[in-house]
Amino acid sequence: MRRVGSYEVALVEAERFRLDGGAMFGVVPRALWEKQHPPDTRHRIRMATRCLVARGEGRVVVVDTGMGSDWSGKERDIYGVEDQDHSLARALAEMGVAPDQVTDVILTHLHFDHTGGTVRRAGAGLVPVFPHARHHVQQDQIAWATSPSERDRRSYRPETIETLRRTGVLAAVNGPAEIAPGITVEPTWGHTPGHQVVRLGEERDAVTYCGDLLPTAAHVPVPWVMAYDLQPLVTMREKVALMERAARTGETLVVEHDPGCEGVRVAREGDGFVVVERLGAPSGPGTKGAA
Repeated sequence: MRRVGSYEVALVEAERFRLDGGAMFGVVPRALWEKQHPPDTRHRIRMATRCLVARGEGRVVVVDTGMGSDWSGKERDIYGVEDQDHSLARALAEMGVAPDQVTDVILTHLHFDHTGGTVRRAGAGLVPVFPHARHHVQQDQIAWATSPSERDRRSYRPETIETLRRTGVLAAVNGPAEIAPGITVEPTWGHTPGHQVVRLGEERDAVTYCGDLLPTAAHVPVPWVMAYDLQPLVTMREKVALMERAARTGETLVVEHDPGCEGVRVAREGDGFVVVERLGAPSGPGTKGAA
C-alpha cells in the first residue's frame, strides 16, 4: 500500500493465465525473449493480471479486472487460467472492500483479460460484479469492440460488453479526461483504438498504469511490441512518449502482465530506454503490493 496524492493505492493480482510467447513479443526472436519469460511445452508464457485499487476522495477506484471466472473447461485449458484460489473479488475482500462499495472501474480497454472480472454468472445470465460503479472506457474502444476486425475479434467477449451496456454501468470517455480528482486517463492507439493508460499523482510520486502499452518489463525496449498490437509503429511512438516522461519524472510504470515484478522505473540510454529499478516481486496470484 502506498499514498499517491490523496489516495491509498495498492496493486493486487487476480488470476494468472498463459498466452503464446511469440504473440506477446512479435518480431523479437524467441532466443531473446525466452530468457526473461520461459515458455511451457505449448509455447505459452505465464501472464499476471495485475489490478490497481485506489481509495480516497470518497471513492474506491479499480483499474482493470483480470480474467474473471466465467470460462469453460476448454477455454481454461487453452489459456491456462489459474483462478482456483484467487480473484479480484477475493483480493478486495482481503482489503475490506465489498463489490458494492466500488464507485469507479477504469478499463484500459475491453479485451477479455482486462474485463473478465467485471461480470459474474447469475443463473442463466451475467450481471455486473460492481453494480454501483461507473465503468469508464474510451468511446472509440467501445465502438471498436462492438464491431472489431476479423484479426482481433476473439480478443473480445460480446456478452461481457453487452452486460455492462444493458445494466447502464458503462460510461463512455472521449479523449484525455480526469475520472476522479487526481486520476486521469490518456488514450493510446497502437494496441487497439481507444486503449487508455491511467495516471495518478505527479512527478516522481506519480503512478502510471500502462495496460497493454507496456505489458511487461521485458517490453521496455522500444521495438519489443506485441503481435497483438494493431498498429505496432504507433505503439512504438507511444512507448517513447510514455517513457520519455517517466525517465524525466522518475514515476512508476505499472506492468500489468508481468508475473515477476509490479512496476519499473526507466532511464534514457542512447536512443532507447532501460529499466533502472524493478518494483515488487509478487510470489503468486492474490498478493498485494505497493504501487
